[in-house]
Amino acid sequence: MTVKMPYQCFINGRFEDAEDGKTYSTINPTDGSVICKVSYAAVGDVDRAVAAAKEAFDNGPWGRMNPRDRGSLLYKLADLMEEHQEELATIESIDSGAVYTLALKTHVGMSIQTFRYFAGWCDKIQGKTIPINQARPNRNLTFTKKEPLGVCAIVIPWNYPLMMLAWKSAACLAAGNTLVLKPAQVTPLTALKFAELSVKAGIPKGVINILPGSGGMVGQRLSDHPDIRKLGFTGSTPVGKQIMKSCALSNLKKVSLELGGKSPLIIFSDCDMDKAVRMGMSSVFFNKGENCIAAGRLFVEESIHDEYIRRVVEEIMKMKIGDPLDRSTDHGPQNHKAHLDKLLEYCEIGVKEGATLVYGGKQVDRPGFFMLPTVFTDVEDHMFIAKEESFGPVMVVDVDGVLQRANDTEYGLASGVFTRDINKAMYVSEQLEAGTVFVNTYNKTDVASPFGGFKQSGFGKDLGEDALSEYLKTKSP
Repeated sequence: MTVKMPYQCFINGRFEDAEDGKTYSTINPTDGSVICKVSYAAVGDVDRAVAAAKEAFDNGPWGRMNPRDRGSLLYKLADLMEEHQEELATIESIDSGAVYTLALKTHVGMSIQTFRYFAGWCDKIQGKTIPINQARPNRNLTFTKKEPLGVCAIVIPWNYPLMMLAWKSAACLAAGNTLVLKPAQVTPLTALKFAELSVKAGIPKGVINILPGSGGMVGQRLSDHPDIRKLGFTGSTPVGKQIMKSCALSNLKKVSLELGGKSPLIIFSDCDMDKAVRMGMSSVFFNKGENCIAAGRLFVEESIHDEYIRRVVEEIMKMKIGDPLDRSTDHGPQNHKAHLDKLLEYCEIGVKEGATLVYGGKQVDRPGFFMLPTVFTDVEDHMFIAKEESFGPVMVVDVDGVLQRANDTEYGLASGVFTRDINKAMYVSEQLEAGTVFVNTYNKTDVASPFGGFKQSGFGKDLGEDALSEYLKTKSP
């Protein structure tokens, strides 16, 4: 396959170099080689992109377009993504280390579904008529309208580069906004390919702008910019707090934040053991553990704990670690070297604090940024690995003691429970303090189901009808 990868900033409908001509290398995590040089956007590029987005919203065809026509363009964009799905999946695999089969089905496949879902919402965004007290003899009527916010900024992470773009951009565009998006510095390539496809789909110039570069420069300027009315962010909790502060101090822009997680997964002795092993492994090792809802802590009932660990290790030993473009590979490289180093340090801390390292905890002896899937047991509540997210293929297993310990975290993104007892499942799901609770499954997100966290995992929703309200304002005319 010949893969064409744009590498410049995308501003006002065309690709161009950063204003100061700077570039940086994006790296293939499979072997550490340079894929290509990518434009490194500066503050001036942000200002030009925001000006283009504002002009497109205020005076361009996008702002005047019939919502159904807007939906037709988004459907066309989804069709083009589907036509180019193998190319998009290959780029995603090379740039992020995602196993190709997963990149095709999830990274790209769910992105296409997301654009189709929100394309269908374009002509169904409507207000209400509301009965109000009559001041006789007048007869008053109140109604509301839902209107787009204007220019929105979107800042996304490196774990699902295209899918995170789709989750936020599709709702943003369906609502009638224009956008400036900053992909993660280490994974910019599918976002730039998406920009190329948006031109082919007929999206008017200035509606979509993509700026590769650093969070400290591009992300900060987007947070501070006075013409941006909304910022949607997925990433770490500390960065989310900084963004929220900057958005407040600049022009009080609307913010939605999908932040860190330390999701508990509770496995009771009456579970379907085969399913609990299979799904438990998926909850931790899916996408090499680079998954915001990954189960950060497993609580396994004592009577089945040892058997569960034994079976998990047996399954790990069957996993094929290797080139993500090989369709038989189960487990690819971590996204970039700094992240691999952080994961190895995370495991070292776990061992030092007295947790039992059952399997893994090491880099694989081969080129690239590969890490063995890892299992820890005998983990106590005060330990670093019990509290902090690894964002990697590290399974942290406790013996039960459940609900209070499961909720004893500042995060609340996701959670799960495995049991055959429906009453137990319903009680536990009611008590868990998390935005999503999986029952006898894990990682099953859907474009129609709202996704977002509680507590320091952030606020606001991606996906589903709820996501639209993040990009709309209500007017009583």
